[in-house]
Amino acid sequence: MRITTKGQVTIPQDVRDFAGFQPGTEVEFIIGDDGVVRVVAAGQAGSARASRLQATIAGLRGSADTGLSTDEIMALTRE
Repeated sequence: MRITTKGQVTIPQDVRDFAGFQPGTEVEFIIGDDGVVRVVAAGQAGSARASRLQATIAGLRGSADTGLSTDEIMALTRE
């Protein structure tokens, strides 16, 4: 894929189909902390961030299991 002198690039048809981009769709470019550039429909940038947050939370869920009961944890935090 090549960028034109005007800074334009053609998004391949299979990518447009997968993303649901139709002619006239406004898009935004989001640069992640990892340096990866994501192309999303305009107005969905917040939902893309929310999705990433939800995925992070889901990955952490259950990782702090200590075998303690809620009462025992609360007692530790109050000391």
